Order: sequence, then structure tokens, then C-alpha cells
Amino acid sequence: MADLVASSDAAAAAAPAPVAAKKGKKAPAAEVPRFGRVKSNLKMGVLGLPNVGKSSLFNLLTEQAVAAENYPFCTIDPNESRCAVPDIRYDWLCDLWNPPSKYPAYLHITDIAGLIKGASEGAGLGNAFLSHIQAVDGLYHVIRAFDNPEVVHVEDTVDPVRDLNTIIHELCRKDLAYLETVKAKEQLEIKRDPKFKLPPLYFSLMEKMTKMLEDDVPLRSGEYNIEEVAKINQWIPNAITLKPMVYLVNLDARSFKRKGNKWLVPIQDWVNTHGGGTIIPFSVEWEQGLWAVRNDPAAKETYLGEVPGLKSVLPRIVKIGYNVLNLQYFFTCGDTEVRCWTIPAGATAPEAAGAIHSDFERGFIKAEVVAFQDFKDLCGGQKSMANIKAAGKYRQEGRNYVMQDGDIVHFMFNVTNAGKKK
Repeated sequence: MADLVASSDAAAAAAPAPVAAKKGKKAPAAEVPRFGRVKSNLKMGVLGLPNVGKSSLFNLLTEQAVAAENYPFCTIDPNESRCAVPDIRYDWLCDLWNPPSKYPAYLHITDIAGLIKGASEGAGLGNAFLSHIQAVDGLYHVIRAFDNPEVVHVEDTVDPVRDLNTIIHELCRKDLAYLETVKAKEQLEIKRDPKFKLPPLYFSLMEKMTKMLEDDVPLRSGEYNIEEVAKINQWIPNAITLKPMVYLVNLDARSFKRKGNKWLVPIQDWVNTHGGGTIIPFSVEWEQGLWAVRNDPAAKETYLGEVPGLKSVLPRIVKIGYNVLNLQYFFTCGDTEVRCWTIPAGATAPEAAGAIHSDFERGFIKAEVVAFQDFKDLCGGQKSMANIKAAGKYRQEGRNYVMQDGDIVHFMFNVTNAGKKK
């Protein structure tokens, strides 16, 4: 069966005229603008104090072996890698087509060296680390909630709430310095050009955000209207505390297996009063044990059988990170390749086509689309679209169609070369 990727110019030229999105199929309601970049190549950074398990988690997620030693600052330069986004839909499509090329969606991750108290003022390797945080789009905040005398804590004692306060204080101080820099540049522009005027919204927003940061309140926790969000993205695009954050609570294996720890409630209370966010308890210790027996089916079954129903949390960590970056993907499927293509949520069909090649977007004609679940329910285990078409589930969508996560798509396009100059 031909690959469901895109048709060549010749095929597209013979295709029917573009078909608009079906009547009655409404695009999702417009969302409030989000903070941060709207792109498909976004990154999550792994953040935390030294020796909380950041590099060990990074190694588990990306199947690498970067330094994860028992001393502060064993990570200095950020390590960057990617990990596949687990998806049973993708696995099912690969099993059906069994192509020689299989390409899942990937989450790009950066392992950022540990912050300490005073980092915003240059303590430790602070300023360099904070600039690394500015370079990512979302954050995994790893919090240590396990006691182990063999693993040194930078503050000598384990206290996750204290550590959370330390990190948020340093991030807010860095953003406060960033705001002062932005305001100084605007004042300089006013001096250079007396006609240059800043809108009243600029001053009210800057005052509001300055007060929040002085009180160690992350900017993402504020209440803003649509216009304010757009202006914040314009005026302070590199603010750290605007980035979405996922809190990863690193437990000892015993606490993870019994699903309890004395720090979980205090951590939940702290997060609820500091802008909210997803909290995922996990255990590097337990995950490393599972990783060690990954190639021994009997040993793996025994390991997982110690606590019925217990399983790795790493797939959920990856999925949540992908989602907080507001990413999604569509599938192209065929005998030669099954592939996930990452796009920002809310992307239109031509924008999605551009993820494959710029010519697909430039010469977009239409997208032939079927929802994954419709295809799975109706295909009868066959690669053919005949049953899907017969059921009226194989749609032709125009350039205003907003892509849905998990769409299976075949793009039609036609690009003609510009005429040569005489």
C-alpha cells in the first residue's frame, strides 16, 4: 500500500480541487495565548539542587550514561538528548504495517547542573546554570524526598519544602534582574526618542510582576487576560518563572513501593500555594533496579511482582513533559514508514504539512484525514482505507482545519517552479 505521507506534484496535479472542511465540523474554540514559544522543537530541562537525582533520571529517560556522581556540580555543561514518547497508538500502527522505518515522537531533554542558594548572585556555578534554564521551554523540577547518608545533601539535611523555597527564590531573583534589564532598555529608548511612548499596560504589568517576584511568586501563577499574556510574551519572552513546571518527587524504593512518604503532603501544599502544577512521585532507586533486569524476562517479572500493579513511572514523566510544552503529533503510515510528526497544538493542516517539508505547506491543496480510533475500529486489521471510506470517516480537510492529536494524514500538494527571468 502506498505510504500515507504526501503525494508528489504529479499526483497532486491530478487530484480533485481542494475540499473545504466539512460543514458542521467546528474548529476548537480559540485558546487563551500561552506563555513561551509556539514551535515544534521545544525542550524540557531537568532542574533541582545538586544530588537530588537529576542526572540519574536523565540517564534513565534517555538511556545514556552521563556523569551522576555523589558530589555537587558533577554536571557543569548541560547534557542534551531526546527520548521517545511512548504511545500505544504508534505501537499498534507499527505492528499493522511492519515497515522497515519506524520513527516515534521525541521529547528533547536537557540535564541542567544543580542550583544552590545564592545562584542568582553567582554562587556555585549559578549564573551559567540559570542561563541554561532560560534556554529550555519547560522544567522538570526534581525534589529529593529520600534519606541516604551515602548521598550528600548540599544543605546537609533532607527538607524538600526548604529546597523548593530555595529554588523558587533563585529563579524569581533571576527574573527580577531580567525585568530590571528590560525596563532599563525601554528607558534608554525613551531618552533616545522623546516621541517613543510605552502603553499604560506596560507600566501596570511591570509593577504587578515586579511585586510578584519580590515576594517569590512565580510569574506563571498570576492572573492575566488575553492582551496581557500576549504582551508578556512580547516584552519578557525569556522569563524563567513563566515556563511550565512538572514536580518530580524522588523517593526511596521502599516509599515508592508502599506509595507513601512523609513529605508528599507538605510538597503538595507548597505547590498549591506557588502556582500549582503536576506532581509525580517516582524513585530513581527503584527505576534503576528495573533497568538492570530489563533484558531478563524472568528477573523482570519477579522484580515487578514484588508489588502487584507497580510499574515504571518514566513513560508518564515523558508524556506529561510533552503535553506541558503544548505539543502533539500526527501519523503518516505506509509500507515503508510509520512516523509521528510533532507540531504545536492548534496547528492548521498546512502548518502540519510544513513539518514534513516546506513545499508541502507552500503548495498545500488538501489533507485526507482519519482519526486514529476510527481507523483502528473500522480497518478490520487491514492496511486499506476502504472500510473507513465506506463508513464516511475518511475526511478531506482544507487549509483551515485544526489538526487533532493522533490524526492519520495524507497530504495533497502541488508546487510549481517560478518562471525563469528573461
